[in-house]
Amino acid sequence: MTSIDAGTTSGGGRAATQDHSEGMAYLETLPRRIVTTYIPLFLIIIVLLFPFYWMALTAIKPDDQLIEMDKVSPFWTWTPTFKHFYKLLFESEYPRWLWNTMFIATCATFISLVASVLAAYAIVRLRFKGATAVGALIFLAYLVPPSILFIPLATVIYKVGLFDTPLALILVYPTILIPFSTWLLMGYFKTIPYELEECALIDGASRSQILIQIILPLAIPGLISAFIFSFTLCWNEFIYALTFLSSTQNKTVPVAIVNEFVDGDIYRWGSLMAGALAGSLPLVILYAFFVEHYVSAMTGAVKE
Repeated sequence: MTSIDAGTTSGGGRAATQDHSEGMAYLETLPRRIVTTYIPLFLIIIVLLFPFYWMALTAIKPDDQLIEMDKVSPFWTWTPTFKHFYKLLFESEYPRWLWNTMFIATCATFISLVASVLAAYAIVRLRFKGATAVGALIFLAYLVPPSILFIPLATVIYKVGLFDTPLALILVYPTILIPFSTWLLMGYFKTIPYELEECALIDGASRSQILIQIILPLAIPGLISAFIFSFTLCWNEFIYALTFLSSTQNKTVPVAIVNEFVDGDIYRWGSLMAGALAGSLPLVILYAFFVEHYVSAMTGAVKE
């Protein structure tokens, strides 16, 4: 009787396991994956990429198709033209605007990273009294909207004689870059083991040697993430660039393409979209090469 019960129990267990495996296999079937994975991903890709497609399409459309959209398909063109790119690159000061944007973003990002590394290391590693409160205040400074600060900052910039110069933006942008970069690097520095620093102190290393030779090499993904964030914010910033720069030759790309390609109520959509497309390519290349490091730092990866 016992053997029969055992056999029955064993058979029931196998049946339950088989039923369970069949149920899990159902989740891996192709129809299930289509409904739960492929269709949502397809919809998300369309939503994310459609603005870029529309921008690129507008940049290569002839002028007549941009105005008379009822007679031609708004989603495609059979007669593409590069006239808008030609006017942008050779009949305007767009290369100068692109250089201004690159120069300002690079300098402001470098200054912000140097200050953020020193601030984050001091708050996380030196363990002075009130370090936690200082870190929280630094992050709260990031939450202050630029629309509130640009009026007093404009007064300061004008009085020191930096108005309408790239140096004005180079000195102002760190005020919005340092708080977030410091907060980001604080979180990444905390993931680096303290034992490495303690061993270096025992061996006689100074704080500067520890920071340069131990902490920074291990925090490269965090530095790359802070660099990408800061560089992107500088590249796309509009309010400060509109306020502090007035002459055409000193403008940055976001401000210049809006001011120079809009005549009253007339929008030169071809040139506008061509300028926006060309201006976004450097950021696309930057993210394409360093996206893994960016995601690693933003998710708090541990490097030991």
